[in-house]
Amino acid sequence: MKILALESSAAACSAALCRDGALIAQSFQNSGLTHSRTLLPMVDDMLRNCGEALDGVDVIAVAAGPGSFTGLRIGASTAKGLAWAAGKPCAPCSTLESMAWPLAHLEGDLIVCAMDARRSQIYNALFWARGEGLERAAPDRALSLAELGAELKDLPGRKIVVGDGAQLCYNALSEEVPSMVLAPLHLRTQSAWGVARAAERLGETGGLVPAGDLVPVYLRLSQAERERLERERHTKYTIEGDHSHV
Repeated sequence: MKILALESSAAACSAALCRDGALIAQSFQNSGLTHSRTLLPMVDDMLRNCGEALDGVDVIAVAAGPGSFTGLRIGASTAKGLAWAAGKPCAPCSTLESMAWPLAHLEGDLIVCAMDARRSQIYNALFWARGEGLERAAPDRALSLAELGAELKDLPGRKIVVGDGAQLCYNALSEEVPSMVLAPLHLRTQSAWGVARAAERLGETGGLVPAGDLVPVYLRLSQAERERLERERHTKYTIEGDHSHV
């Protein structure tokens, strides 16, 4: 199975092409430019330089969330457009699971996936490394660093922190959580190679979807949606308060 994978869930952006578990090519950029400007040219250049075409790809995979709301929308819309045009299925991959896959060879270690979710929270999932695979130990979730620390303190073995929130997590918890270490810098940032590996598992378990069914997974409301709900609650309270004096 040949997979074209996209990762735009955080500050870095990448694309990878894989065949039957082997990496053919990967393009990575962490320049600060918007993903809407870099992702498609990155895919086009990578395929052209490999002598490949979109028609020869079997699956379009993408980091579907959690992550940056804008980044997830760009990645999902790019994957949908490519898949629709080529008539290919999509693999909506967990961003957190994808970042754990490059560390799956560290058998017996606990992979602590961390993304900065702002508002004193992180996006997190936990996986046991099983050599050729991963064993999920906690679902994708948004929680506080204190909640994560309380959970990790009771788990045995080495805990390897990965993701764009790894340093934040390590700085806050390393003194209270035994055997916590940072993943090497070149494996710490999310990459499309991890997305491709997660997509292989989705393909094996029947998790592929048509392009029209691909949607980002945010885990929580965006700031704009939270502000809208707050305005609606305030308006409702004001109206009910006015009626109480009638």
